[in-house]
Amino acid sequence: MKSILVPVEDHDRMEAILSTAALFARLFSSHVTGFALSPATTPFLAADVVGASILYEPLTEQTEQSAAASRNLFEKFMTEHKIAWDWRDSVAPGDHMVGYLGRVFDITVAGRPEQRVSGPRLLTMDAALFDSGRPVLIAPPVAPASIGSNVVIAWNRSTETARCVALALPVLEAARNITVLTVEGSGVPGPDGQELADYLGARGIKARAVTITPGKRTAGETILEEAAALECDLLVKGAFTQSRLRQIIFGGATRHILENAEIPVFMAH
Repeated sequence: MKSILVPVEDHDRMEAILSTAALFARLFSSHVTGFALSPATTPFLAADVVGASILYEPLTEQTEQSAAASRNLFEKFMTEHKIAWDWRDSVAPGDHMVGYLGRVFDITVAGRPEQRVSGPRLLTMDAALFDSGRPVLIAPPVAPASIGSNVVIAWNRSTETARCVALALPVLEAARNITVLTVEGSGVPGPDGQELADYLGARGIKARAVTITPGKRTAGETILEEAAALECDLLVKGAFTQSRLRQIIFGGATRHILENAEIPVFMAH
């Protein structure tokens, strides 16, 4: 976990994202690379008063000003917190760039998506999860006090979660406490939580397996409530065992966690 990518925008959730990235960087003496993220812009046609069509180009000057503000914000934060960093200039607009660039970094740090005009977007998260091939560290809305010391693995036996655990091994090796949490009645056929704990134990990583009965709670609600009760500072979770479309329509654990997590989440698809 030596290289970290952070897409940067000038909004009020950015400090929590940068704080999460800095905490994670300190765990591994990582190098953090930032770049200015902006939504994709395209030219559009409009008719003037006499009916002629005029081509309006995107507001290049405004985009450049926004990129400069993002760099200043990133540079000031990383310098003040003594984190090794660099900046990627001239990145094209569009959330898809998070996925493109993330392919050559160990992890991307992004904010928890919110339904707000200005703030972390679901498009950014989708690009990081589905297009980078690498894990994503999801920062909560409020900067965490610690990260990666007390870890909960949300184990649903799936391929996605198995891959996520494999990518998280450096984090698990550094953790003090690890709980493999299984929600009874959810997940897919596969090895149980104790088998995962045994696998980790064979690698010298001590973990305990816990199975929880959800009662009337959904799997997502159960995971977050149990993680809070355990006072964990990082949740490891495979993303979208169910299809993305099914979760949009019917809901699911990944969707609930993306919308409600108040702790950092290490996620991969």
